[in-house]
Amino acid sequence: MRCRSKRMKEVAKVYDSMRVYKLEEGVSVLKKAPPVKFDQSVDLALQVGVDVKKSDQQVRGTVSLPHGTGKEVVVVVLAKGEKAKEAQEAGADFVGADELLEKIKGGWTNFSVLIATPDMMRELGKLGKVLGPRGLMPTPKAGTVTNEVARAVKESKGGKIEFKVDKTGVVHGVIGKLSFSDGALLENLRVFLQAISRAKPASSKGLFFRSLYLSSTMGPGLRIDLQSLGLGA
Repeated sequence: MRCRSKRMKEVAKVYDSMRVYKLEEGVSVLKKAPPVKFDQSVDLALQVGVDVKKSDQQVRGTVSLPHGTGKEVVVVVLAKGEKAKEAQEAGADFVGADELLEKIKGGWTNFSVLIATPDMMRELGKLGKVLGPRGLMPTPKAGTVTNEVARAVKESKGGKIEFKVDKTGVVHGVIGKLSFSDGALLENLRVFLQAISRAKPASSKGLFFRSLYLSSTMGPGLRIDLQSLGLGA
């Protein structure tokens, strides 16, 4: 049996693994855990009431968090001509066409968001095996296949993120950094949950929000009282 580290023993002192916390309490507890040498992310895991085996019960969408995620967002744009110029002026980190396609084909995925104009999708679609498993393939629904590249770049840089349900019926997401104020984390979380609620499939019946956990990168996972969300979901 493995012995817990000194830090994990300290973490265990600040929370009760059997308790269901109110939202504000949960955020406070995460901040009381022993610190580490980097700014930890705060993550949510929301179990939703869908049958993921049914194509009409997928939960997917985008949301712009009012305070961002705190993560550095590296944006790549595949575009040509005037659209490439617009992307550069909007602040994209990498802009190009064939040369970037070749780089991605070689395994380069060291970026956060990939945006492409529709005319680039024929060639980009061939790279699904590289981009798909990493959640980087652009889609019209996520707003990452578009001719409005400047807008897409600014939204991505400003905190817009994509979410989708996984094969276990859970939606995962980052709502900020532990260094954020309580108010910023709570506002980001509520905006994220509202977006998930709006993405509820019409064919999903009964309770949609089933359980919610908050955690930090090196901290505890806390179950949150759904009634404390005040969302009516």
